[in-house]
Amino acid sequence: MVFSYYPGCTLKNQAKDLDVYARKSAVALGIELKEIEEWQCCGGVYTSAPDDIAPRLSSVRALANAKEQGGTLITICSACHNVIKRVNDDMVNNADINMRANNYMQLEQRYNGETKVLHYLEMLRDVVGFDNIKKAVKNPINKKIGAYYGCLLLRPNSVMAFDNPENPTIIEDFIKAIGGTPVTYPFRNECCGAYASLKNKPLADKKSNAVLSSAKGHGAEMVITACPLCYYNLKRCDEDLQVVYFTQLLAQALGVADNE
Repeated sequence: MVFSYYPGCTLKNQAKDLDVYARKSAVALGIELKEIEEWQCCGGVYTSAPDDIAPRLSSVRALANAKEQGGTLITICSACHNVIKRVNDDMVNNADINMRANNYMQLEQRYNGETKVLHYLEMLRDVVGFDNIKKAVKNPINKKIGAYYGCLLLRPNSVMAFDNPENPTIIEDFIKAIGGTPVTYPFRNECCGAYASLKNKPLADKKSNAVLSSAKGHGAEMVITACPLCYYNLKRCDEDLQVVYFTQLLAQALGVADNE
């Protein structure tokens, strides 16, 4: 099964592990991720200004490309997923944004939000199936693992529709599928302060430490995330608690992590 894939710029430099292990795991599960051509940075932050078209154009270009290649676009970085899915929603539900984006880009065929945007975790759940992943596991991850959702995967729920924003379970179900024991803790869907880390580092540190303290306090031996921003913030705050990308554990469980 082949899907269009949008890696995003961070996965090409500081977050290479998130990308590399995602690709290896996909192959092991019978999925081909075909990187779309000439993609550009999503912008990292969704612009809520309805008259601001320029920051949306790279997402529209990626979505239009995926439409031509089968109609489904897989994302993995939480920030990219948030931006692209919300822009896609604009193209479906905001006639003014749709008109101006299409008029500016002059695509061969107008793009009206036809592409389905799936996060890699949604692909694992809805396409591969967690039961099938469980059957494919060669090296069960026998650890107590805290799922860290952050804020970008879950909000706004009316658009993202990723999981219950107050009581999500998809990453916990993923942890069970790879042989781990999920640890549920109160701060798993709170912001780590990533967007404040440049202007207000003490605030970002305070929020990240609250997340890690909550996870440790409930028995987690490690925390997993899908967000490079969250990974950066959490990893530098507490050296005692291991923070890894969820794709790394998936690759380890499937027995493909060491085939570099």
